[in-house]
Amino acid sequence: METRPRVANAPCSWGVLEFDLEGETAGYDQVLDEMAQAGYAGTELGDWGFMPTDPGALRAELKQRGLALLAAFVPVALADPARHAEGEAVAVRTARLLADAAGAGCFIVLADDNGSVAARTQNAGRITPELGLSEAQWQVFAEGADRIAQAVHEQTGLQTVFHHHCAGYVETPAEIYNLLSLTDSDVLGLCLDTGHYMYGGGDPLDALKRYRDRIWHVHFKDCHPGVAAEARAQGWDYFEAVRHGVFCELGQGAVDFPAIVAELRASGYDGWIVVEQDVLPSMGSPLESARRNRAYLASLGL
Repeated sequence: METRPRVANAPCSWGVLEFDLEGETAGYDQVLDEMAQAGYAGTELGDWGFMPTDPGALRAELKQRGLALLAAFVPVALADPARHAEGEAVAVRTARLLADAAGAGCFIVLADDNGSVAARTQNAGRITPELGLSEAQWQVFAEGADRIAQAVHEQTGLQTVFHHHCAGYVETPAEIYNLLSLTDSDVLGLCLDTGHYMYGGGDPLDALKRYRDRIWHVHFKDCHPGVAAEARAQGWDYFEAVRHGVFCELGQGAVDFPAIVAELRASGYDGWIVVEQDVLPSMGSPLESARRNRAYLASLGL
């Protein structure tokens, strides 16, 4: 029987981002209503406090719309050892909410504190080695990631995946390789984000083949080659590139989704595919984009 991954969306597709940006975002009730209307089967949590933090209330909101809860994004400044304890506490608190509201099978999606280091934010999409971490910093970063993933598993039973991300310290293919080489494959998986991998300078299909055993969770995001090229030529920072639509609707960019879907099926991937079309709060209504993205994936048999 052919494996058929389930398709979800995330609040970031409605402008609900972890960054403090201009513009008003929709409330969680509107986001969940529209997500269900557009044909998605699940959602990620969004920022802490965006959705109810009482497990019973959260469970009721999801059940009302027939949506599964599958993951939560937790950014931590992992290059700073002084931030590890705080990051662990936030991750465990978030994991407890997921476990209580949705049960086993959810993920903590751990990431760097993206957008907080000026040089990485300014040069997203064109990172050079001198902007990266030192060997000692890599050890600190990896130890923090392992520590948080281990604490999440021990205290809640949930697993953790790391989300590579532009404007953070793990963006390029080489940086992703470093992190995976330095971390424990038993406790920390990879959340492959197709758009971030491409804007970071790689081919996500290659990543899928190379890291399949570490890929426990997948984000489908497209990357517009024209906007990416202009961003590099003009020296736009990460947020300006997003504002210009570098992460376009699925099928409108350079990511080879038909090949990625075929590879996921061939490898027996049975987890979630989460659509993420990052938009800033000021970029307009996302419902129609969500519908078009869902229709595109349906055309690929999802």
